[in-house]
Amino acid sequence: MPELPEVEITRRHLDDAMAGHSLDVVRTTHARTARYNRGPGELDERLQGRAVVGIGRKGKFLAGVLDDGQTLVAHLGMSGRFTVGDPLEPEPAHTHFRTLLDNGREVRFVDPRTFGFVAVFDDEELEGSGLSRLGPDAWLEALSPTALHSALSTRKAPIKALLLDQVVVAGLGNIYADEALHIAGIHPMRRGADLTVEEIERLLTAIRSVLDTAIDNGGTSLDDLAYLLPDGRAGENLDRLVVYGRAELPCLECGAPIERVVIRARSSHFCPHCQALRP
Repeated sequence: MPELPEVEITRRHLDDAMAGHSLDVVRTTHARTARYNRGPGELDERLQGRAVVGIGRKGKFLAGVLDDGQTLVAHLGMSGRFTVGDPLEPEPAHTHFRTLLDNGREVRFVDPRTFGFVAVFDDEELEGSGLSRLGPDAWLEALSPTALHSALSTRKAPIKALLLDQVVVAGLGNIYADEALHIAGIHPMRRGADLTVEEIERLLTAIRSVLDTAIDNGGTSLDDLAYLLPDGRAGENLDRLVVYGRAELPCLECGAPIERVVIRARSSHFCPHCQALRP
């Protein structure tokens, strides 16, 4: 699933393409893509003719401000991606949403597994959506070590699972949670309540570092190329990963084999030496 860096790179491309332009033609062709509105017809009608003020982001959600005060919301799900190009270009398979802009460019949403969505919300609908329940953005907002320590003080769940809980912090997924925990020297099975303020400070510094690096490198495209930039290029961060996807390979810090475990139904990669599990 695309995580914060991949969504941020997508946001930048969409903002460059859409800000200041109107959605002259809108066509949604899959009911699941429009499931947070009353079907494709309502989504198309509410978006048709609207101008985009700008495209923002919260966690893994894209949030575009429209000229009538509504919000265009999108989530890439497991396999979704946006493209920006000429409307005469061949349409990729699984294109479920497309909008022709007033400058002749076309924005398309391609989503083979249909876990992603596109929606338009007014203020009341937005308040009732998943965006209102998100915790602080892992990259945009300054996270306080003491505040996070307090929030985790009663949490017995493993820290890896807590980092994936978008209510605790928004934007992290498997890849960058594993990378940040490795840099911070914290075992993914450590209970959230057992982390010290100093460890949480290291973790927050590591989170910022891995997100900065990934964004600078255009995000992480895995071998399945489920994530591509809107211009069709692959992200170049894969070679910068130090633990994720490297099970049984030597740790780049100490040489110990990287281990993979399943925590709360999600895979986790870590170095048993650099991230020793304390009693």
